[in-house]
Amino acid sequence: QVQVVESGGGSVQSGGSLRLSCTASPNTYSSYCMGWFRQSPGKEREGIAAIDGGGATSYAESVKGRFTISLENAKNTLYLQMNSLKAEDSAMYYCAADCVWGDSWSDAQTINYWGQGTQVTVSS
Repeated sequence: QVQVVESGGGSVQSGGSLRLSCTASPNTYSSYCMGWFRQSPGKEREGIAAIDGGGATSYAESVKGRFTISLENAKNTLYLQMNSLKAEDSAMYYCAADCVWGDSWSDAQTINYWGQGTQVTVSS
């Protein structure tokens, strides 16, 4: 069983920045894709960024150029740096420990291990 824990959410004004962190135990970093998803009330959970074991990244169009996913192997920690935040970025953000790299990275149905979520609220 993999335990996934996120942190770093909060409230920020439009244009601001936040950094989310995620640790998985036991870690899955070297073998699997890991990703960040988000879900707003009444909407489906959507994949926004993923990174594979080799460091390749992929982003949803809605966050490309503003968000950066990274993996710090020494700390066994996955990050999501979010800059130029907009009101529409407000959502619960989830770390996924086992996404499927390739065309299916953003498919929430393929994820077995989720964190509990961390809320991000952006005020305009």
